[in-house]
Amino acid sequence: MKNLRYFAILALAAAAYASGTAAWEVSTYQDFIRGRFQGVSLSRDGRLTLAPKIDAVFSSDQPVVWSVAQAADGTIYAATGHRGRLYRVDRGGQSSVVWTAEQSEIFALAVDAAGAVYAATSPDGKVYRIENGKAAEYFAPKSKYIWSLAFAPDGALYVGTGDEGKVFRVTAAGKGELYYATGQAHVTGLAVDRDGRLLAGTEPNGILYRVTAQDKAFVLYDANLPEIRSILPQADGSIYAVAMGGSLAKRMQGAQPGTQTPAAGQAVAVSSTSISVTAEATQAGPEIKPPEQPKQPQAGAAAPAPQAQQSTPLVDMTGVEKSAVYKINADNTVETLWSSKEENVYDVLPLAGQLLFSTDNNGRIYHLSPDHKLTLVVQTNEGEATRLLRSGASVLAATANMGRIYRMGDEAGLSGVYESQVHDAGTVAQWGRLSWRGQTAAGATLVFRTRSGNSQRPDKTWSDWSEPITEAAGARIPSPNARYIQWKAEFAGARGAAPILDSATVAYLPQNTAPIVKSITVAALMAATAAGRQPPQQSTAVYSITVTDSGDALPAVSAGTPTQTLSRAAAQQIQIAWQAEDADGDRLAYNLSFRGEGEQEWKLLKANTHDTTFAVDGDALADGKYFFKVTASDREANPPASAREAELVSAPVWIDTTPPVITVAASRRAGAGIEVEFTAADTASPLRRCEYSLDAGNWTPVEAADGVIDSLQEKFVLRLASVPPGEHVLVLRTVDSANNAGLAKVVLR
Repeated sequence: MKNLRYFAILALAAAAYASGTAAWEVSTYQDFIRGRFQGVSLSRDGRLTLAPKIDAVFSSDQPVVWSVAQAADGTIYAATGHRGRLYRVDRGGQSSVVWTAEQSEIFALAVDAAGAVYAATSPDGKVYRIENGKAAEYFAPKSKYIWSLAFAPDGALYVGTGDEGKVFRVTAAGKGELYYATGQAHVTGLAVDRDGRLLAGTEPNGILYRVTAQDKAFVLYDANLPEIRSILPQADGSIYAVAMGGSLAKRMQGAQPGTQTPAAGQAVAVSSTSISVTAEATQAGPEIKPPEQPKQPQAGAAAPAPQAQQSTPLVDMTGVEKSAVYKINADNTVETLWSSKEENVYDVLPLAGQLLFSTDNNGRIYHLSPDHKLTLVVQTNEGEATRLLRSGASVLAATANMGRIYRMGDEAGLSGVYESQVHDAGTVAQWGRLSWRGQTAAGATLVFRTRSGNSQRPDKTWSDWSEPITEAAGARIPSPNARYIQWKAEFAGARGAAPILDSATVAYLPQNTAPIVKSITVAALMAATAAGRQPPQQSTAVYSITVTDSGDALPAVSAGTPTQTLSRAAAQQIQIAWQAEDADGDRLAYNLSFRGEGEQEWKLLKANTHDTTFAVDGDALADGKYFFKVTASDREANPPASAREAELVSAPVWIDTTPPVITVAASRRAGAGIEVEFTAADTASPLRRCEYSLDAGNWTPVEAADGVIDSLQEKFVLRLASVPPGEHVLVLRTVDSANNAGLAKVVLR
């Protein structure tokens, strides 16, 4: 109740702020995952707590670590781009450059039983053997790229290449042969299963092969994503595989002939069949992907006829699946363990029946339990976490955007920070209280800070982070009033105690937005229609005029003045209808007024109505030109000091309920015919039609003396030929612009 009274007083005191308090609550996994994590984990049920401690055990001067491998003595080797350097990191964390390749990239590493390191370089790929600090060329497959390496149980080295999608088997220096041609463009992943059979992942069809002998293979899985990135066979015969594809728009752009697609900070020239990598060293994004190609036939299938290249338009496939983690069971059945439309997954690491995998969203590492419950374990805040490796009791993660290796321990860290996403209040808002729910064990603390601004992204125009907010039940937000707000939670733990955050709520009072009157329509209606009865069939014509909030009348059937004339003949009531809206969703109250031409003051027709139509008796308004005004107000939803209103005035409307007057000047016989002279006059609107009926016969048009019926007064001369002798009844009818009809009867003898 205390909080309710506080907000009631706050609303009354805040001019131009709406009375309805809004609340922004962050409480679910989907809410929290949009934020930024530093030393904080997120469980699937939407709980934040301290993450396992991570330390950078190695930092290169390169943008990306492409591959990592571990020797039997625990030494870690890291392959980087874009200067093609191979690093050695010993068990004490000391690092050194072992070798620098002539090529710009080292995409794959492998270590043999003797501790020798094999490094695959690109472009113009070659495999080098590095031992005791000396490098020698081991195998040159004459391929553009070498994406993957794997050792067979007998010591042979498998080499996966592109851009012809071939796997080579190398038994000694310079002694290699083609083992299997996949028919794909690139072999992006290699591994050997428990039975010594080769597993090969490919691109662009995303096919996982099991190769059992030279030129003999079986397709284990054909994914719906273009690239099999990582393959992890298990002792029980199952296989974990990672597939990725990314944005189709970006991929298609890269596939356009002659375009340049930057990747991993260097220039990548992409055509339909080739990719060239230069050795420019920059710090941009790390992703070098094989060149995008159309779906290719599998090995043994007939190749399609070549087609002329042409530019392909960009296709926006927002919301399409970007990556997935699969489990291929020993019986060849396949489970999709995880998929994402927002993140690319790079690597996977099984751990004691559970699974870790890494992505490109701030270098995140996720944990997937056997029952498929997902936890964001840690965020490195690098661009990508490219590789995962088990090292003793720790997990190592290689990253990109700086090429580093992080060690993730088993115990939680002692501190962490979570930054929420930016919240848009929709308009400038007055901030209320920030409150949260969670747990803080003895020795653990959880404090909040806020900042606000009027630019969509936090920049130097935003306020500084506020002083700590420590009251979980709610404390006033000290940040200045603005449209956007962000909060961060600072976690501090003690040994055996860590704070937990379940939800956080920001209360605020949005600035009240004035309503808008969009349009006014004035129409003549039959009295029967207004009473809910069907009008006679002959009275279907309705004359109306609509004015919009732009001030312009809607187009009429014919060009001319926007003034519309309403008549008694067409209707007995005049209906005014309007449309209005309020951005805040407030209920609107309306006042309707009118004013005649030449009058100074508005007269109220209807006050405080919630209806958007009003009908007035046509007889209550004399003939003349009128304006109608609608005033919309949100006063019922806001305090008087902050209520807003808007108004709109209609275009001029002629009301004409008086019919024309016909005056017969003369009627006489002219031989066998009759000639009648008469005039017609109207005080409100121009005449439009004249006709006659002889002896109750059909109506026949009459032409004006000047040829056009278009004035308030017109002269007519009616000549009837061959009228039989005797008495006849002639009825004259003139109709004005408002469809009022004036009649006159002439008895002819």
